[in-house]
Amino acid sequence: MSSVALEISAGRFGEGNTPFLSPRRVADLLGVTMTELAALVGVARNTLAAKSGARKVDAALSPVVRVLAMAGEMAGGEERAAIWFKHQPIPGWAGKTAYDLVREGKADKVLAYLEAVRSGVYA
Repeated sequence: MSSVALEISAGRFGEGNTPFLSPRRVADLLGVTMTELAALVGVARNTLAAKSGARKVDAALSPVVRVLAMAGEMAGGEERAAIWFKHQPIPGWAGKTAYDLVREGKADKVLAYLEAVRSGVYA
């Protein structure tokens, strides 16, 4: 997927008229509470709701949205991507899911895995 296509896919997670990502949309897609989403991305729960923290929230949500957008393009939809993200163990990571790895700050490893799978490499 080109970076333009990824940006368009990720654009569906936008916050209304602002250029920022919507924590509520991400939480709803994943079926998690805002508190769980805050723990996933490593910010305080109140930061997700504060307009003053929009840039910080955007930076924290960005890896999750990139993973979901790429997985959604590959899996055929956001809902499938969310199920995969939360429940499908990634080979080579001792039964950990993308959710687990992102929570550990390893979203880059998940993106690398997805890119490898998209390129035809399956671990």
